[in-house]
Amino acid sequence: MALFITFEGGEGSGKSTQARLLHRHLQRLNVPSLLTHEPGVTDLGRKITRLLKWSKDTTISPIAELLLFNTSRAQLVSEIIKPALQSGNVVICDRYADSTTAYQGYGRGLDLATVEAVNKIGMSGVIPDITFLLDMPVEQGMARKSKNKDRFEMESAAFHRRVREGYLKLAKQESSRWFVIDAEIEKEEIAGKIWERVRPLLPK
Repeated sequence: MALFITFEGGEGSGKSTQARLLHRHLQRLNVPSLLTHEPGVTDLGRKITRLLKWSKDTTISPIAELLLFNTSRAQLVSEIIKPALQSGNVVICDRYADSTTAYQGYGRGLDLATVEAVNKIGMSGVIPDITFLLDMPVEQGMARKSKNKDRFEMESAAFHRRVREGYLKLAKQESSRWFVIDAEIEKEEIAGKIWERVRPLLPK
């Protein structure tokens, strides 16, 4: 049974850790599953990642960010996500289109209708069945990050607060898909809450 699960959250929220833990759990149960992440993984995605996150001498406008993220997303969906879902896998993706809405829409201030339209092209009709939002205050999340910060981690606290507010608005607007978890609680407790939500969706 195909199932598409995405993990979202601000910097340092622990979403990547929880995505890996869920994938390992599914593997132990012999559930066909795939773990991937944005914007890397594909050859094109890795090149775009280096440009978007680590370029120190290149100016990238918010609209260019929007287009680059969705270029990478379109390739990821076509090359990896859609084939895996068609084969009946549970696909877990660390960040997806909601990240673009939160970061480029709410964070950068791009027109939300424009962001939605471009995201729709990038997703190619592949929409998550469930999205976990690991939510925590910006200051606590940023304190967890290493000193080697990428372009987004180096943004102001005000930017990251807008991103967090954007995520919470998205979760409220589509509460049937989103599952919000307090990311400040223990890692094991978070994993337990995620599993409680995922388990009923899997084949018996």
